[in-house]
Amino acid sequence: MSAAAGARKRGKPASGAGAGAGAGKRRRKADSAGNRGKSKGGGKMNEEISSDSESESLAPRKPEEEEEELEETAQEKKLRLAKLYLEQLRQQEEEKAEARAFEEDQVAGRLKEDVLEQRGRLQKSVAKEIQAPASADIRVLRGHQLSVTCLVITPDDSAIFSAAKDCTIIKWSVESGRKLHVIPRAKKGAEGKPSGHSSHVLCMAISSDGKYLASGDRSKLILIWEAQSCQHLYTFTGHRDAVSGLAFRRSTHQLYSTSHDRSVKVWNVAENSYVETLFGHQDAVAALDALSRECCVTAGGRDGTVRVWKIPEESQLVFYGHQGSIDCIHLINEEHMVSGADDGSVALWGLSKKRPLALQREAHGLRGEPGLEQPFWISSVAAALNTDLVATGSHSSCVRLWQCGEGFRQLDLLCDIPLVGFINSLKFSSSGDFLVAGVGQEHRLGRWWRIKEARNSVCIIPLRRVPVPPAAGS
Repeated sequence: MSAAAGARKRGKPASGAGAGAGAGKRRRKADSAGNRGKSKGGGKMNEEISSDSESESLAPRKPEEEEEELEETAQEKKLRLAKLYLEQLRQQEEEKAEARAFEEDQVAGRLKEDVLEQRGRLQKSVAKEIQAPASADIRVLRGHQLSVTCLVITPDDSAIFSAAKDCTIIKWSVESGRKLHVIPRAKKGAEGKPSGHSSHVLCMAISSDGKYLASGDRSKLILIWEAQSCQHLYTFTGHRDAVSGLAFRRSTHQLYSTSHDRSVKVWNVAENSYVETLFGHQDAVAALDALSRECCVTAGGRDGTVRVWKIPEESQLVFYGHQGSIDCIHLINEEHMVSGADDGSVALWGLSKKRPLALQREAHGLRGEPGLEQPFWISSVAAALNTDLVATGSHSSCVRLWQCGEGFRQLDLLCDIPLVGFINSLKFSSSGDFLVAGVGQEHRLGRWWRIKEARNSVCIIPLRRVPVPPAAGS
């Protein structure tokens, strides 16, 4: 047996190569131990990292971070967009429904007004909003040499036509106050068709489309003019005395005229033709008015009646109430009217009642010495169409504005507008923004008095509105 083999049997390390082999084994063990240490250290690092991630996962996260981390699928996106679209449609439909409801309210209100207007029951409340104008705000247009007797305003409120005892007609600009045209006095005995009036012009009317102007005088003539150019078109003859009242039926060219010959005549201006004559008054007729219905109203002067003429039926309704001569009348709407008389009274009428609904005596006060007082004559009346606002004129140095009560059963004084002279004519503008007064030194129908300090003029009175605050608790 060799020495090496013996050494292996005894378990002793062999020298030389055997020792080298043993050293190699020890190195391998150390390396394996080191590797195990490294793997343990690596395990610890992995455990630390996993513990950090676990702590982060356990910490509360913001909703925005969660939404960012969530990935939206195509189906979810389609659903979300569909919901947004439906919400937009719902909002649009709600807005449309609100707009429709607003329009329906407006249409319903307009239809209600139209129905009330046709029935003659429309009464817009504007009187309380009117503020009394100052004297400095009144514009005075001077051009007539004698007393202004009548006037009309064009439907668009752009111009005023005035006529006077000097037999002239003047067209005025409302905006500038300048004369736009003057129709001079015609010479008596002139050959051919007259280019103007040769006697006092007592009344005028303009068609609702602003095309025709009609004027009547003491010479029994009615002259028809083109309103825009003031060119003479026709002359209507037939009355046997002074023509005292003219009115066009609204939205037509049918003309009504009345005269001191006690008759009412109907004309067709567009066809230059006479239609018919109606009789009934017992004295000279002083004034006439008409609106949309085929009828007109007249003030019968000293016969003491107001009459409503139903043209198709050729019939009339007779109303009594004033004690004196009824010199002026004006329709408020299709069913109500206002009139004035020389006994100083102002009356409100309804077509269903033969007596006045309201009667204001001594509407402009009394004049004269104590014990001999007499009421101021009512020389003109006017009403803002389909409202509760009425104006009256006399020679009491003022124009008075009145408010009609509910159902036209009361007449309350609003204010006085200082104006010296005879107020021979009053007209409200279509918009209700101003009132025009024809002022003269004398009454339009005679020369009973003369007010020297008065100026023969056309006065434009502005009507400013101040909204009335709602009542407490309303």
